[in-house]
Amino acid sequence: MDLSIFVAQVAAIIYLSVGIGMLLDKKYYAKFLDGFSKDTTAMYVGGFIALVAGFALVTFHNNWVKSWEVLVTIIGWLALIKGVMLLAFPTTFFNITKSWVNGKIITSYAFVAIVLGLVFGYFGFII
Repeated sequence: MDLSIFVAQVAAIIYLSVGIGMLLDKKYYAKFLDGFSKDTTAMYVGGFIALVAGFALVTFHNNWVKSWEVLVTIIGWLALIKGVMLLAFPTTFFNITKSWVNGKIITSYAFVAIVLGLVFGYFGFII
């Protein structure tokens, strides 16, 4: 299986699950995001995982092409940047995430996640 398709399938399942979850239970995700931003261990582990996943994608899938596969590369770079931010600048990242607890913003993130999930699902499972 091509790496682009595999990553698209995984991303589709994750984005759709999180997006639907955010729409159906905004209070839970608001509490989760608030708790995550206050838990230094969770932020460190999350940063470590994001850094490793991002680095792996950037290393094995750094394809800047004019096709949907560039989305996988962009996701890899965003994960790598997020991992670095969480590990190197945790206070700054904490200040940024404080605004994410708002219910209206969670709804916006939910729709973005669902759209990304549908896009990745289309390319990963259908095409």
